[in-house]
Amino acid sequence: MSAPTLDQFQQQVSELLLRHRSLLDVMSKFGQAGTSVNRAVTKAVTDCGCIELAARKQHYSDEPNLKSAKETLQSHLSGELCEHCRDVLKADLGRNLFYMTAMCNLLNIQLDEVIADEYDKCSTLGLFNLT
Repeated sequence: MSAPTLDQFQQQVSELLLRHRSLLDVMSKFGQAGTSVNRAVTKAVTDCGCIELAARKQHYSDEPNLKSAKETLQSHLSGELCEHCRDVLKADLGRNLFYMTAMCNLLNIQLDEVIADEYDKCSTLGLFNLT
């Protein structure tokens, strides 16, 4: 089965969103869903241990070469998500996407336009993108 288009997903969210039709409800559920994503990553580190974080100050290269500077920066992450943690995180990210899409629906914003605009911004700004 192929993945649904963004328009199909947005239409499905519109049809399924019954209980939380208020923008305030959707905003609070979106925030809660984001918190769940953060919690799932935290539990992968602290409870499961499938991934580890070793955060320290980033050391930036003095070279004017942006590619070299990008390679110097670290994600502070090691390991791979186990199957259970990956499934939990995917579910939480999906819920986050659901409520973001619901917010787009209530505000009459097309999700594909949001992605296209962000893509264009990233393409234009490249490494200077601040997101």
